[in-house]
Amino acid sequence: MKNIYILVHEDVVLSSAAAPLDIFTRTNDILGQMGRAAAFDISLVTRHASEVRLGIPASFTCQRSLEEIPPKSDGHHQDLILVPAFAGEWNEVRGKNSAAIAWLKQHYEAGTEVASLCKGSYFLAEAALLEGKPCTSHWAVIDDMRQRFPKVDLQPDSVLTDQNGTYTGGGAFSSLNLVLYLVEKFCGHDVGVQVAKNFSIHRDHMNQAHFSVFNGLNRHGDKTILNAQDFIEMHYREDISVEQVASHVNMSKRNFIRRFKQAIQITPLEYIQRVKIEAAKKALEGGKQNIQALTYDVGYNDSKTFRSTFKRFTGVTPQDYRNKYGRL
Repeated sequence: MKNIYILVHEDVVLSSAAAPLDIFTRTNDILGQMGRAAAFDISLVTRHASEVRLGIPASFTCQRSLEEIPPKSDGHHQDLILVPAFAGEWNEVRGKNSAAIAWLKQHYEAGTEVASLCKGSYFLAEAALLEGKPCTSHWAVIDDMRQRFPKVDLQPDSVLTDQNGTYTGGGAFSSLNLVLYLVEKFCGHDVGVQVAKNFSIHRDHMNQAHFSVFNGLNRHGDKTILNAQDFIEMHYREDISVEQVASHVNMSKRNFIRRFKQAIQITPLEYIQRVKIEAAKKALEGGKQNIQALTYDVGYNDSKTFRSTFKRFTGVTPQDYRNKYGRL
């Protein structure tokens, strides 16, 4: 069972804390109906166990304090700390929650996973848990976060990010996609679908930071190639060429291909194709879009090329993939 600790304080956004509490609790109910054991033990945690009154007519009763949940040293525990969004100015919120920020850092260093919803990403960034990692947040705070945390790889167009035990979700209610993503990651696709249906939430996990085939392919440290990867992932819906990407990073095609392959062990052309196919897979998993229309959406001009490329990378046709992995 995974322990989920939802961090609560007086400036927390009510819905950002209550919604994941509701979703994780309902997931346990759905698992029970399926004859399976509960997946999550959910706790509301604050600095001192007590009733936390918010800046609106609402409050949370938190039975656990930070001191009651020290970092575990075994390295094999199944814990996740979830940081909801906050209201107000960060300088003030940070001053009131310095203990929680230090607690987050200690837990992550001990092996606990951490996640943020919307502006909760400030907590993770302040604790230096996102340096060199992708991060998304509310669109309105991206410029401020870039100035405060220049070492964080901010991706404002991403719905969610997942790297090395850190997760971040987008702005406002779009961050619920991260909660659904975590449910699906820890409980399986079938449970994720049932939970999404239960809450009538559209499962929109598709974004440039979450092509599963690319886990680990951005850890090479070559900033020029990282720039090229970002360009490909931002423009995969277009009929982009290797020449275009090489030009974008001011390199000759020959040198670019050599350096790209040296960094991530595959050619730029294969990377472009894999990005397109991963985007197509996510679309097939999440909706009923016409496959011909999907072909154009992922940057192919003819369906024959798309289908043959899709089958080469997945072993099945797009329709077979949808039948096997698509929404129920």
